[in-house]
Amino acid sequence: MSGLRKLMIFVALAAASPAAAMVGPTSDGGAYAAHVVMALAQSRGGAGFCSGAVIAPNIVLTAAHCVAAPAATRIHFRDAAGKPVLMEVARVARHPGFRADAVAARAKSIDLALIETKDALPSSFSAAQIGDAPAEVGAAFDVAGFGVAQPGVASTSGVLRRARLSLRAPLSNVLLWLASDDGAGACTGDSGAPVFSGGALVGIVAFAQGQKGRGCGGLTQAVRVAPYRAWIEQTIAGWR
Repeated sequence: MSGLRKLMIFVALAAASPAAAMVGPTSDGGAYAAHVVMALAQSRGGAGFCSGAVIAPNIVLTAAHCVAAPAATRIHFRDAAGKPVLMEVARVARHPGFRADAVAARAKSIDLALIETKDALPSSFSAAQIGDAPAEVGAAFDVAGFGVAQPGVASTSGVLRRARLSLRAPLSNVLLWLASDDGAGACTGDSGAPVFSGGALVGIVAFAQGQKGRGCGGLTQAVRVAPYRAWIEQTIAGWR
């Protein structure tokens, strides 16, 4: 079965699902619908899905571990009639500081990637504006993604939901460490999801785990976006 065919099958399953994204207490993510899409990628291990932030008419910012070669990557959303749409990708760029072995090597990794679609997204989408993330413990953030509502159950993905999380220690110039007291958090499919503060895009989800190290709903880690604004702008300028 071709990679594109596998991605089409996944889209059909996701589009049919009435379930919510994220885990724990969440709310409808409609307020961020104009800024969030799904990123699908085919690899040797199979088809995977993530979320991503629209930052230009044909540019999506997501996590580096979410992308493959352009021919094996697609941007997905539903049109006004609710039908699934797959957009072909022209170019993909991972941040040069990304390390796929970062966890095992306990090394710093900038888990960011840019995707350029061949055609512009519909006018129903608009670019999220990049901003600086608050640095005070307890500061509130919104995470909006299409991931699963139940760990390990792919059919519970596909609906945009929002989780309200708070900044916790340790403070970092690279990562936002986010959590909640009620078990809300990112999960499978929420990698690449945008993190918002005051309406601005301030982070991209890179990692999540449960309160006891397994599952989800304990810790959500996101890469701060503002420190890498120059790389984003230079990459896009180079493409144009």
